[in-house]
Amino acid sequence: MEGRLIVSDLVKDSLKALGIRLREERLRRNDTQKVFAARIGVSVPTLFKMESGDHRVQLGHWAVALDLLGHMEDLNQLLIPKENLFAKYEQTQKPKRQRASRKGGQ
Repeated sequence: MEGRLIVSDLVKDSLKALGIRLREERLRRNDTQKVFAARIGVSVPTLFKMESGDHRVQLGHWAVALDLLGHMEDLNQLLIPKENLFAKYEQTQKPKRQRASRKGGQ
């Protein structure tokens, strides 16, 4: 079993839920699998894998689908640095340096 990828239940469940939402969006648009697959540039079997939550589907296919559905901002939110509230507070507490203007000192 060397080289076999172990996928956690959390990943499986998340991808399955994402696939269900993708299918719902496709149906809301009243697109068949054939039409929607052509729009995102994949085969019908690949779209079926996406809608089934298959972890082996390339991220690029998901990106094209999200863009077509107007959800690119969702993808852009992945892996953004989390806000550190303590560091933000410390920055507000630092005294700001001020310089005299050149006009006033001449």
